[in-house]
Amino acid sequence: MKNTSLRLLKNMALSKIPALLILILPFNLPAVLASTNPLIQSLPIYSTQYNVKQDAFKDGAAAVKLATSSKRRILIELGGDWCKWCHKMDDFFDNNPDIKQKLHETFVMLKINVSDENDNAKFLEPFPKPLGYPHMYVSEFNGSVLWSQDTAEFLKDGNYTRESFLAFFERWNIKNKSPEVKPLEHKK
Repeated sequence: MKNTSLRLLKNMALSKIPALLILILPFNLPAVLASTNPLIQSLPIYSTQYNVKQDAFKDGAAAVKLATSSKRRILIELGGDWCKWCHKMDDFFDNNPDIKQKLHETFVMLKINVSDENDNAKFLEPFPKPLGYPHMYVSEFNGSVLWSQDTAEFLKDGNYTRESFLAFFERWNIKNKSPEVKPLEHKK
């Protein structure tokens, strides 16, 4: 009897595992996919987080070097840990691993902290003034700024959209010869 009860309990527990996985896996699938992706796993720290102790010039030089060797443009993202919309955008990419993959295939991401602790004002001097945060600049792999992008334009009904990011990535993919854009004028 004891042996039969034990077997019955084991069978009941095992039969519930697939049901639990079915319930849990969809919520964790993006994280699982991202954690097994070699490109995403190898991202430099300046591509994944804002850092108040950041040396933006050093990280910028490293991003230029990586962009040059990998034949990608640089996407400079301004924001900080204080920025609600920066976290929403990060969550959007984390929950859409194919879009995150396309982002990092198209660009070398350079996150620049902008906060009271470190506003990186000297680094940002030549850039056009951002309209809000997060804000993005598309830069050629040699460092010249091609485009200033308000990230609010990626929103529809208060949510970031796959279509808007994919269109943006396609437009600025270095393999796509259009658009013919001259570098933005720097402030004097």
